[in-house]
Amino acid sequence: MELYNGYQRLARNYTLLSDEYEFTMAQGYYLNGKDSNEAVFDVFFRKVPNEGGYAIMAGLDKIISYIENLRFGEVELAYFRRNGYSEEFINYLKNFKFSGDIYAIPDGTPVFPNEPLITVKAPLIEAQIVETAILSMINGAMEHATGARRIIEAVPKGVGVMEFGARRADGSEAAIDSSIYGIMAGCVGTSNMIAADMLNIKALGTMAHSFIESYETELEAFLAYAKIYPNNCILLVDTIDTLRSGVPNAIKTFKYMQDSGMNTDHIGIRIDSGDLAYLSIEARKMLDAAEFPQAKICLSNGLTDKTIKSLIMQGAKFDSLGVGDNISKPDGRMGCVYKEVGLNENGYWVPKIKLSNDAIKIVNPDFKILYRAYDKDTGFALADIMTRQNEKINKDKLLIVSPTDMLKRTIISNFELVRLQKPIFIRGKLVYSDPQIMEKQRYCDRQMATLYPEIKRIEKPHGYYVDGTEEYVKFKNEMIMNVKKLVRKI
Repeated sequence: MELYNGYQRLARNYTLLSDEYEFTMAQGYYLNGKDSNEAVFDVFFRKVPNEGGYAIMAGLDKIISYIENLRFGEVELAYFRRNGYSEEFINYLKNFKFSGDIYAIPDGTPVFPNEPLITVKAPLIEAQIVETAILSMINGAMEHATGARRIIEAVPKGVGVMEFGARRADGSEAAIDSSIYGIMAGCVGTSNMIAADMLNIKALGTMAHSFIESYETELEAFLAYAKIYPNNCILLVDTIDTLRSGVPNAIKTFKYMQDSGMNTDHIGIRIDSGDLAYLSIEARKMLDAAEFPQAKICLSNGLTDKTIKSLIMQGAKFDSLGVGDNISKPDGRMGCVYKEVGLNENGYWVPKIKLSNDAIKIVNPDFKILYRAYDKDTGFALADIMTRQNEKINKDKLLIVSPTDMLKRTIISNFELVRLQKPIFIRGKLVYSDPQIMEKQRYCDRQMATLYPEIKRIEKPHGYYVDGTEEYVKFKNEMIMNVKKLVRKI
C-alpha cells in the first residue's frame, strides 16, 4: 500500500521486535546444524472476539514492510554481543535476509477461527525469527479492522461512520493503525491527521466542548465557527443543554448564515452525550420545523454495534456516526498464534501437530491449501475448506468434515472454489502488489456481501463452516492417534 509524503508504513526498525526465546532457539538451530531445515508455520486464531461471527484480516501491509526491511545492522548485532550470543551466530545474522515463502489471506477478507491466515514456509531459523513481529502486527490490526466492520455492519445503508479513536488508542502507532484499518474496513474517513496525510485524504472533524467554553455564550461560539467554516458547519450542541440551548442556538446560527447569503448546504449538529435516541428525534423535529431539513445529525459517545442497533430500534435520527473507542481499542483480543505444522527432516517432509486436551486447541497439521466455497447461484460463501497440497477435489459434490468432530459432515454442491491465501513472498522476493486503501475497502465490502446475514448478526451469530475434506480430516486424526500411541509406549 503506497503512502504519501515520504511516510513509511513502519515508523522504525523492527528487527529486534522479538521475544528473546525466538533468538535463543534460532541460535540453537544454527549451532546444531538445523538452520537450513525447511519448516512451515501457520498463523491463526481460535475464537472471534466479543462472540462475533467473523473477523477481518488486516496487517499484511505492515508485515510486508517488516520482511522487506529485516536486516541486522551494527546496532542490532551489538545487542547480541552484549548479551552473550556466540560470534558464529552473530556472523550468521550479519548476512541475514529472509529467503522463504509467505502466503496470506488478503487484507479486508472476512476470516474465521482455526484456519491459516498466514503461512510461512522458510528455513526453520528464519521462520522462527519472524514469529513475534508477525503476531504483534496482525493481532492489533485485526482487532481494529474487526471492531470497525462490526460497527459498519450495524448502521443503516447510507450512514457514514467516521473513525475518531486516536486519543483512545494504546499508543501512537495503534492510533495510526486504528485509523488506517478503520478506513480499510469501511469507515468514510478519520479525524487522525497523520493517518489522513499518509493516505492522501482530508481528515474529518467538527469541534470540541472547549471551543464553546472559550466564548462568553454558546451562540457566540457557534457564530464564530460558522463564519470560519461555512462549508462544513457541524455544531456540537450538548455543552450546556442539548434541546433548550444547543439546538436552538444552532438554528439561530443557521438562520444567520442564510440571511447573510452563506451556503447552508453543509450544516449540521453533533450530539455527544445523553439519551442519543430521544435527543436526536427531538433535534430532527426542531431542525425540520425551522426549515433546515438539510441539516445533518451526527451522533458520537462510545458507540458499539449493539448500542447502534438499539438506537435504530428506538427510531433515532442520524446521518453519520463518530466512533472512537470501539475501533481504536475494542473489547476482546484476536489471540492469533503461530504454530509449526511441518518440517523437512533429512530430505523428507514431516507434518507436525500440537495436541491438547481441548479439541479446539489441537493444531491443524501440514502445509495446507485453504479454499472458500461459494454458491454458484447466490454467490454466498458456503464454507472454508482445508486440503492437503496434492489432494484431488471433487468439484461437483464435496463432503466436508469438521476437523474437531468427524461426525459433523456436510455435502456441498453447485459451488466454486477460490484459493484464499495469495503468495506474498516467494524465495524471499515480494511478488504481491498490496492494494491501495480504498481498493481494500471496496474489496472488504464485496467480501462481506458474500456472508449470509446469520453469520454477520450481532447476537448469537451462526457458526461458519471451517472444515476439511474427508481425506484431510482422516489424515489429521491418524496423526493424533499415532502421537497418542507413542505417548502410551513411553
